[in-house]
Amino acid sequence: MRRLLILGGTAEARALAARLDGQADLHVVSSLAGRVANPRLPVGEVREGGFGGPEGLAEWLREHAIDLVVDATHPFARRMTASAVSASAGTGVPLLVLRRPGWQQGPDDDWRWVPTLEAAARLLPELGRRVFLTTGRRSLAAFTGLDLWFLARSVDPPTPPLPGRTVVVLSRGPYTLRGELELMREHRVEVLVTKDSGGEMTTAKLAAARELGLPVVIVRRPPVPGGVPLADTAEAAAAWVKAQAG
Repeated sequence: MRRLLILGGTAEARALAARLDGQADLHVVSSLAGRVANPRLPVGEVREGGFGGPEGLAEWLREHAIDLVVDATHPFARRMTASAVSASAGTGVPLLVLRRPGWQQGPDDDWRWVPTLEAAARLLPELGRRVFLTTGRRSLAAFTGLDLWFLARSVDPPTPPLPGRTVVVLSRGPYTLRGELELMREHRVEVLVTKDSGGEMTTAKLAAARELGLPVVIVRRPPVPGGVPLADTAEAAAAWVKAQAG
């Protein structure tokens, strides 16, 4: 029986596990980093927690006789992807990176692309005084030096330090256009900051910003390492797994 490790935590990872559930001669293990208190769990076997870097992941692959790896982590999980690439090279275990496509700017969108959170922070004072931050709970430190008001949304409580004037909203997507419009109007948001995570679960905030005529600062996602097979849907990733396992 072939053994597959899915590095997960995303909707695409759960969809892939569901597609492969019950596949003859294939055992699937999904790994979650454990950074979310109550994560949505995929079907099948699940492990939680880190591996201890690329060496630890390589050792885990050998110890558990893993035949294939799919990195379906968040597009901004740079360290995990780097560890997967290194462990795959060191063990000879084939690796596929599953990444949903990034968002595409439309003609009515006022988007400002930046390379980092720090670059986003430098741009904000010229765009607005009331900022809606949807960049993740570990990102707020980049904005602490600004004399602005922030609405910060995350699944779990954000990691300090936080900007001096910050209101925190704890919630999990998917979100609706109506709900996002109500939230932005209630808090008189003037500018939205987000990462190019892609996917449909959180696109409503972009549509709301478009409807309200608000500027959006978007942090570009890190590139996928070269030389690694890439899929952009769970269906394509499942086809790769089946071909490799066949």
